[in-house]
Amino acid sequence: MTKVAIITGISSGMGHAAALYFHQNGFEVYGGARRVEKLQDLKDAGIHTQKLDVTDKLSLRELVDRTVAEQGRIDVLVNNAGYGEYGPLEEIPVENARKQFDVNLFGVDQLTQLVIPVMRRQKSGRIVNISSIGGDMYTPLGGWYHATKAGLNMWSDVLDQEVRQFGIRSVIVQPGGTKSEWSHVAVDNARKNLADNSPYGPLVDRLDKLLSNSFFGATSEDLAKVFYKAATDKRPKRRYFNALSDHAIVTFARTMPNSYKFLISKIMK
Repeated sequence: MTKVAIITGISSGMGHAAALYFHQNGFEVYGGARRVEKLQDLKDAGIHTQKLDVTDKLSLRELVDRTVAEQGRIDVLVNNAGYGEYGPLEEIPVENARKQFDVNLFGVDQLTQLVIPVMRRQKSGRIVNISSIGGDMYTPLGGWYHATKAGLNMWSDVLDQEVRQFGIRSVIVQPGGTKSEWSHVAVDNARKNLADNSPYGPLVDRLDKLLSNSFFGATSEDLAKVFYKAATDKRPKRRYFNALSDHAIVTFARTMPNSYKFLISKIMK
């Protein structure tokens, strides 16, 4: 029996690579993104694509209804869509903060609510939520982003306890530094969120320099394989990491918060 997966945010980066990898490994893949012009190569490869806005429940329902109508089931949901609304907490407009939660957390919840009844009828299913090591660690200017990823981690853990009785599991993938456009978008947002004559300009410059000089060893293709493992492990783990270093920094930030605070303050100077 062919397995069926829904993956959000497939226009670029990890989502794009994951859609291809799942398809290459025998899944019927459905997914979308707001930038439909960037989905043509996926469509040509045999992936079922459409315009998708995770903050629009009608858009989400259309994706789920289409998948069920054409395939009759949903085995895996990969909640990948997300972005970083960076900037000083003092200056980020509250509507931008709400948008960050709408995309990174509430959109995840809305889509998952639509998928769970299908999985419950099947008595099986896997929900893979793409968080970040930034759900446990943090840097200045990423306050709202980190809050959404920390919230996603807890949301996923609670969901797992609620739905495992139906044969459904909810797990978290925590990518670290990855070669993608994510960091550029985050820094661009940080600059857009600066007020006129903001005192935080130099801090944004330091963040830009830090991210530009960081060595991002993982590729989107590397993370696609982690997504697949999280989706197909017979005995799913609570958390999935691409590299030991990603797991180590999360453990350090969680178990030694004062030392982590000192370290990140030193790095940002």
